[in-house]
Amino acid sequence: MTKHLDIDTQAMRAKILDLAIQGKLTDQREEDGNARDLLKEIQAEKEKLIKKKKIKKEKPLPEITEEEKPFEIPKNWMWARWGTLSISIKYGYNTSAQKDGKIKMVRISDIQNNQVNWDSVPFCNIPKEEITQYLLRKNDILFARTGGTVGKSYLVSEVPENVVYAGYLIRTRYSENLSPQYLKYFMESDLYWSQLKKGTTTTAQPNCNAKTLGKMVLPLPPLAEQKRIADKVSALFAQLDAVDKAYEEYRELQQNMKTKLLDLAIQGKLTDQRAEDGNARDLLKEIQAEKEKLIKEKQIKKEKPLPEITEEEKTFDIPENWMWVRLGEMILNHIGGGTPDKSNEAYWNGDIPWMSVKDVHQDSMYADRTIDSITPAGLENSSSNLIEANRLIVVMRMAVGRAVINKLPVAINQDLRALFFRDNVTQEYILRIFKILKFETSGMTVKGIKLWVLLNTPIPLPPLAEQKRIVAKLDELLPLL
Repeated sequence: MTKHLDIDTQAMRAKILDLAIQGKLTDQREEDGNARDLLKEIQAEKEKLIKKKKIKKEKPLPEITEEEKPFEIPKNWMWARWGTLSISIKYGYNTSAQKDGKIKMVRISDIQNNQVNWDSVPFCNIPKEEITQYLLRKNDILFARTGGTVGKSYLVSEVPENVVYAGYLIRTRYSENLSPQYLKYFMESDLYWSQLKKGTTTTAQPNCNAKTLGKMVLPLPPLAEQKRIADKVSALFAQLDAVDKAYEEYRELQQNMKTKLLDLAIQGKLTDQRAEDGNARDLLKEIQAEKEKLIKEKQIKKEKPLPEITEEEKTFDIPENWMWVRLGEMILNHIGGGTPDKSNEAYWNGDIPWMSVKDVHQDSMYADRTIDSITPAGLENSSSNLIEANRLIVVMRMAVGRAVINKLPVAINQDLRALFFRDNVTQEYILRIFKILKFETSGMTVKGIKLWVLLNTPIPLPPLAEQKRIVAKLDELLPLL
């Protein structure tokens, strides 16, 4: 759904289509004639094609009942079935796609956002004598009859070369006495989708056949009004497209401004430096002393020393009382997590919030709830760990680098890592840095960040007082964006 500010453009498009097919978007004109005469012309055209044996005669479709008419339409309109209006409804050719072949073949996957990239459409092998019956023409409408995209339609606006269509598509072809764009807009309306839903079977995959499509009812205006409706809807949609585009540009500008603000903050250019703040080097010494103490008490394990930060890693200048440090030098400890056995009901839906990647949102600073929860048995019999409240939790796989501070105790899964800081480090300052950090990831299918990459990340460290001033300044300025 496209929703921004106080404008839900997707809902507005749906409302426009509803008004359009009810005859409330355009005026009715006496000179347009009557849709009944239009239907007679279409039927005469079909009879002529049947006599010439260009199409087959089909069984008559049932009369439209009053129950099938969901709303009133203008007097010079009429209700009609899709199959009555169609010259032909034909399934596509079943064969596999090829890099090379006799002719190109459009598939469901080639249709994206009501467009086809003809250059990427694959070829197929089809007997020469069968090509003609599967050829696409301009103004044909293709209909996806199965899978997750069932019901998706495409009005063929151009055919740059001879092209056939694949078996999971249905081609519908119409008289020139109908506006293809009006029919296409009907196939985007709520009335169309509600009928499709009723006629769709759900086995392994949703499926809708030509009979269901042929029995659909739609309001039919005279041809002149069909064209006025199509033009009006197109003009209104163009305005909504402009709103969407402007909003996307605004969002991009907004994000750039946020990033710039964060960049200034971590360079020490957003706040003033004060002599009484002291020096970040003293702060780091306190952290190192605390870590040594915890190692002696065997509360944490001693880790390999991190390498010195090179001049190349210092990507910008920082104030004199700041210093560049590696993230691993700043944290006292870090803990991963795990997932209880999902097949064991005794481990799930308990009282312990269980955090995974889907609970860590890009625009959030804090997490005060989780989608899932586990039981004490689930925690005990898994590698998950319970993290006390107000700890920085970082995503290590998939949405790499996202981070939040948990506002309640949570168990975490294996894709997350909890970082523990001394109280001379403001976690909100580190969290702000994570919003703009770019990590080196690995993995073919699922991207992840290795622990040593995380710990080796260089970070500019100000004295504690300035960390707090930076956070306060960002909290003041970022909401204004």
